[in-house]
Amino acid sequence: MAFERDPDVCVITCALSGVLATRQQCPGIPYTPVEIAEEAKRAYDAGASVVHIHARNDDGSPTFDPATFAAIKAEIRARCPVILNFSTGTITDDVSQQCAYIRESKPEIAALNMGTMNYSKYSDKRKSFVFDMIFPNTYEKIIKLLTAMNESGVKPELECFDTGHTHGIWPLLDMGVLKKPLQFSFIVNVLGGIPPLIESLQLQTRIMPPGSEWEVIGISKCQWRMIGAALALGGNIRVGLEDNLYLPGGEMARSNADVVEIAARMTRDVGRKVASVDEARQILSLGAAS
Repeated sequence: MAFERDPDVCVITCALSGVLATRQQCPGIPYTPVEIAEEAKRAYDAGASVVHIHARNDDGSPTFDPATFAAIKAEIRARCPVILNFSTGTITDDVSQQCAYIRESKPEIAALNMGTMNYSKYSDKRKSFVFDMIFPNTYEKIIKLLTAMNESGVKPELECFDTGHTHGIWPLLDMGVLKKPLQFSFIVNVLGGIPPLIESLQLQTRIMPPGSEWEVIGISKCQWRMIGAALALGGNIRVGLEDNLYLPGGEMARSNADVVEIAARMTRDVGRKVASVDEARQILSLGAAS
């Protein structure tokens, strides 16, 4: 019998660390595979059915080493059955390490950035840019990553910072390298991308193919408002210390569990249900854990 999606069930993803934030900014940021796994377990216990993973060296610097991703997977699997989503984002054109850890570790999901953009952060206090760069994601780069995902049975999570990224999937569908049903993440409030407005989500969900799953990723303090908007619109949600370090009242989160607990409460408060891991696997069209 075909799976019938219950629109009231919401998948909560937790992005545990990201690639930029440090312990100087937030003491709860995990670095080592064991620390990342402990945070994954806390997030799972609080209601997350998916965790989004960036790897770090022990000093907190980013790494794309396949062995580190394998160690993270092993440590998480020893603690809980949460669904794994590995980042593949890089500002370089070389995605050989990303393809390697997709093929070797086979997470259920891998994030896939869907277009090139200005990626910047501006300080209105300093009247200058904190950073200002191009985030290149050509179709050639996207296809290399998609090929590794397809060959490994890994579901791509289509990360779209703007409407052109969402609309631009059609050649990949036409080529057959991207296959329905699709899973989208709509990132808002990154300078160079779409603004944090409910109209942004309404437009993105109108552009995406019917029958697709989607979640909102709100960057910084707009996160809580955008989660409320996505819950009202029927979407899934993502929280975590990668995206926002602060609770709704302005105090800093101590761990990822703090923000997942609030997201789960918000989900229930609007009359929706927090998805279990098994429910999330069905909703996101995933196979069994490896």
